[in-house]
Amino acid sequence: MATLQTALPPARAGGPHGTGARRRSRRAKITAAVFALPALVLLGALVGYPIVYSVIRSLFDAKGHRFVGLDNYQTLFSDHATLIALRNTMVWVLVVPALLTGIGLVLAVLTDRVRWKTAFKLVIFMPMAVSFLAAGITFRLVYDQDPDRGVLNAVAVSVHDAFHDSASYPGARARQGAGATLQGDGHGGFATSAATSPGSTVSLGMVGILPAKLPKDSVQAAPAAARPGSVSGTVFLDFRPGGGGRPGQVDPGERGLPGVHVRLEKDGHTVAKATSGPDGTFRFAKVPDGSYQVALPKSNFATAYSGISWLGPGLVTPAIMAAYLWVWTGFALVLIGAGLAALPREVLEAARMDGATEWQTFRRITVPLLAPVLSVVFVTLVINVMKVFDLVYIIAPGPVQQNANVLALQMWLVSFGGGNNQGLGSAIGVVLLLLVVPAMVLNIRRFRRSGS
Repeated sequence: MATLQTALPPARAGGPHGTGARRRSRRAKITAAVFALPALVLLGALVGYPIVYSVIRSLFDAKGHRFVGLDNYQTLFSDHATLIALRNTMVWVLVVPALLTGIGLVLAVLTDRVRWKTAFKLVIFMPMAVSFLAAGITFRLVYDQDPDRGVLNAVAVSVHDAFHDSASYPGARARQGAGATLQGDGHGGFATSAATSPGSTVSLGMVGILPAKLPKDSVQAAPAAARPGSVSGTVFLDFRPGGGGRPGQVDPGERGLPGVHVRLEKDGHTVAKATSGPDGTFRFAKVPDGSYQVALPKSNFATAYSGISWLGPGLVTPAIMAAYLWVWTGFALVLIGAGLAALPREVLEAARMDGATEWQTFRRITVPLLAPVLSVVFVTLVINVMKVFDLVYIIAPGPVQQNANVLALQMWLVSFGGGNNQGLGSAIGVVLLLLVVPAMVLNIRRFRRSGS
C-alpha cells in the first residue's frame, strides 16, 4: 500500500480551490481594466496625444510643412523675447513658492491656537474660488495709475500729500506772445523777462488753468497799485470766458490766482518773498534801489503727484507676483494647517515643559515634523508657477507685457498671439514640459511614501 501511494503523482497544490482563486483574480483584473479603459482613453486623448504631437510638431517649420530638426530649439535659446520669458519664469520659481510656503507656515502657526482660526482660514482661502481672469481684472484696477481708480495709488497719493504740499496750479504756464511778461527760468518756474525796480508794478498773466478749477476764494483780479519803495504786481488768469480782453493786462472778468508764492530776486538770489491774495495782488515793501526780477517758483505749477507706476517695466513682475500670492496663500495655509493639526501635541508640550521657547519649539520641532507637508506644498506650487499665464496676460499692459513675459505666455504669443509659428511654440511647450516633469515626479514619489 505504501508502495502504491508512493507511485501516485502528487495532487496539484490548492486543488479546485486554487483554480477558483485564479479565476476570481483574473475576473478582478478584467473588471478593473474595463473600468479604467475610459479614463485611459481620455488620458491618452487629452494628455498623451498632445504631448507626442507637440514633440513631433516642434521638429517642423512654422507651417508644419518642412522638417527642420532642432532648429526651433536653437531659435528658442537665442530669441531675446523667449530668453526674457525663461528668465522671468526662473524668478517666479525661485521666489513665489518659497514665499507662499513661508507665509502659509507662519499664518498656520499663528492661527493654530486662536478661537476664530476657522473663520480666518475661510477668509484667506476665499480667493481660491475666484478665477484667475477675475483676479487679474481686479488687480489691474488695484494697480491703476489714476488715483481716482487705483486703490494703491490713492493710498500712496494720500500719504504723499500728507507730508508734502501740493502745487496750487499744476500744469499752469505763462502767457506767450504779445503782452507776455514772463519767461521760463529753465527749472520749471517763471521769471519776468524785463528788470523791475522799486515803485513799479508787474502783471503776471498765466494760462493753462480751467476757470472751474480755480480756488473758491478767487475773485476778480485787481491791477496792482504802484507805491514808492515797493514792487507790486498781480498774478491772474489771463483768460476771460467768452473771449476778448488784452493779453498781459488785467481785464474785467479775469480772476486772480490766490496763494501763488512769489519771489523777488537780484543777481539770482532771493531777497524777498510774498504770497498773492484772493484778487491775485502781492507787494514787496521796503525794497532798496536796484534792478530786480519777479519770479514764480516751480512749486506753484509742479504736476500733482500721481502715485507709483505699479505696472511700469520695473515693478510689473513683482506686482503680478503679489496678485498670485493673494490667490494662493489660502491653499498653502489650509494644507499646512491640516498638517499642523495632525502633529503629536505631546511632543510640543514636552518641549515647552523642558523650557524651550516658542521660537525654539517652532524651529526645532514644528518645522522638522512638518517637512513632508511643506515639501508637498512647495513642489505643488513650483508646478503651478511654471504654468502661470492668466495673471500675466491680464494684468501686464501691452507696452510692458514683454517685461513680465513667462514661458507659458510666450508659448501662446508665438503660436496664436500674432507669431503664427507653431513649430517654435511647440518647442517652448516641450521645454516647459521638461521643466515641470522633475517636480511632478518628486511629488508623485512623496505621495507614494505618505500613502505607504
